[in-house]
Amino acid sequence: MNRGSLVDVLSFVGILIKQIAGVYEMVRYTWTQHFFHQQVVPVRSIPRPVVRSPSVRRRLPPARQHRVSWYKPVLRWALVVSLGYFSTGLAARVGLVQKKPATGVSAFVPEAGMGGMPYFELGLLGLDMKTASLETEGTLAGIPEPAEYSKPKLLLYTSYKVQRGDVISNLAQGFGLNPDTLISVNGITNTRLLQINQVLRVPNQDGILYTVKQGDSLASIAAKFKTEVQALQTVNELFSDTLMLNTTLFIPGARLDLLDMQEINGDLFIWPVRGYITSPYGYRSSPFTGVRQFHSGLDIGVPMGTPIRAAMAGRVSAVGYDNSYGNYVVISHHAGYRSLYGHMSVIRTKSGAYVGAGEQIGDAGSTGMSTGPHLHFTVYKNGVTINPRALIK
Repeated sequence: MNRGSLVDVLSFVGILIKQIAGVYEMVRYTWTQHFFHQQVVPVRSIPRPVVRSPSVRRRLPPARQHRVSWYKPVLRWALVVSLGYFSTGLAARVGLVQKKPATGVSAFVPEAGMGGMPYFELGLLGLDMKTASLETEGTLAGIPEPAEYSKPKLLLYTSYKVQRGDVISNLAQGFGLNPDTLISVNGITNTRLLQINQVLRVPNQDGILYTVKQGDSLASIAAKFKTEVQALQTVNELFSDTLMLNTTLFIPGARLDLLDMQEINGDLFIWPVRGYITSPYGYRSSPFTGVRQFHSGLDIGVPMGTPIRAAMAGRVSAVGYDNSYGNYVVISHHAGYRSLYGHMSVIRTKSGAYVGAGEQIGDAGSTGMSTGPHLHFTVYKNGVTINPRALIK
């Protein structure tokens, strides 16, 4: 008998003892109320001392004494029969006694399986079934994705109003989309500039927007983004292969370029030095003339001789000296970006050299028009200065 069966036996015995005790107390109480109090001689016909005497039961007539004790053998036999019945059922349950099938009943009677559902012995039914493995079809590891999930579907939009504390990555996760999708569909150029109460369009599937250019066709666009022509037609409700110039298409499943995502998320550049900003990007009063003028970069105050590092990988396009920037270095990057580092005390690179992100290109100083040791850091995009702060991690 295993441990589980022993626990069942002990539980059954405890319940049986409790039931027997309950039946005994009930019968005892009933006998006391019915036979003793109702069949006793009326109080007024018996002297008071006799009524109070505990021997009143022995003074009852023999006939009445027989009527009082009739229940004892009946109760005894009832308990014996009940105990035998429940013991037989318990023995069958724990496997000590095997039940024989009734005559005329088929051998294929289902037994209760997991969850109470019937199951059959497949061998008895004449079926040659082999145990499925994880490598065979039909198992959880090999069930193919339902066709409805991979079929292209019509593009639909819902709207969402930006709340305090919302960021694109969390919103995309909540909608079950890639951040690229929300960024592309809503034309977001800087995720740090997301505004409260700004209304976003939320598509019902992942993808990005693409503007048709000269010479594009459905086949070339599908090949470029590794999708199917039928998917483009279904999603965008196109009824012909002819595309109009500057038409905007939704490319299902497409992602933005990694560098574009870094630019939009403000992770394109690293800090060239670690210090504090003494003058931000934008208009300011000149520290020399007091005249309001535009400041084209960030002034970062650092101690003299602090190593200056390339903010992004690129090729050094210019080094030299300028009356305003002092010793400077200019690095050309991908996608039309350039960065300028001014007021160096020492230049530690040369023109034409390729430098990686974080590689030292000079030391901080106070050359040129400077009021103290610091780095002037400017970022250009296609020849136009932009705020570096929006692109630094």
